[in-house]
Amino acid sequence: MLKLLKEISHILYIKMLILKSNAYNLHKVYEKHYGVKFGKNVRITGKRISFGGEPYLVEVGNNVTIAPGVKFQTHDGGIGIFRNEYPGINVYGKIKIGNNVFLGEESMIMYNVTIGDNVIIGARSVVTKNIPSNSVAVGVPAKVIKSIEEYKFNSLNKAVFIYETKPQKRKAEIISKLKQ
Repeated sequence: MLKLLKEISHILYIKMLILKSNAYNLHKVYEKHYGVKFGKNVRITGKRISFGGEPYLVEVGNNVTIAPGVKFQTHDGGIGIFRNEYPGINVYGKIKIGNNVFLGEESMIMYNVTIGDNVIIGARSVVTKNIPSNSVAVGVPAKVIKSIEEYKFNSLNKAVFIYETKPQKRKAEIISKLKQ
């Protein structure tokens, strides 16, 4: 009973650390307590992230943003239907995220997937295969739809530049620019 209480206490402690963390230091909690490997300048913008049952199989590069609800699936749970015939059967795979990557909200990265450098993964995409560097991938399953250079060109044509940091002034500036 004491062992169970200690385990519950530890889990609650980690949950508290997650809640108290901000986007720029949350990855340190996952690294220390779950074994996820992170590079530098990682930003996790939501608390509902799942690093799978084997978080130590996930490696994240430098300058990566992970949006709310992203899931890293490090195993194939469906294999369990064969355990009567093949006791102990499991399928695991590593996940590697390159440098300068944005993982969109509620996207899912499957096991045995590598995402290259300079990549954007669209919201709610399911990445089942490797994504090459310098690309934008979206959909279920995720497919490359354009190069990062095409995305940059299109974005610069739509962009508004806001330098204000005070929330009220920033809001006014955004609204003003969108009216133009």
